[in-house]
Amino acid sequence: MFLFRKMESHPRSFVKAVSWRILGSIDTFIWSLVMTGSIKVAGSIAVFEVLSKIFLFYFHERLWDLVPWGRRHHAPPPQPAPQPAMAS
Repeated sequence: MFLFRKMESHPRSFVKAVSWRILGSIDTFIWSLVMTGSIKVAGSIAVFEVLSKIFLFYFHERLWDLVPWGRRHHAPPPQPAPQPAMAS
């Protein structure tokens, strides 16, 4: 997407989204199981939730990448000193 050209690559944002959703889905599955007592219902909730929230998180991250607030700007690398010209 042409709007997202900041510090973080698209693959990095996607992998972060997937790893976060795995953790979140385990949590959702456990709580759904506790509340319903049904593995089938808890699994259905967790599957739906993982698919929807991976995409929500990805786009949330990419939109936040457009916001400059709170970023630390790195200093540019030092430039080499100019070399004096040698007399012939």
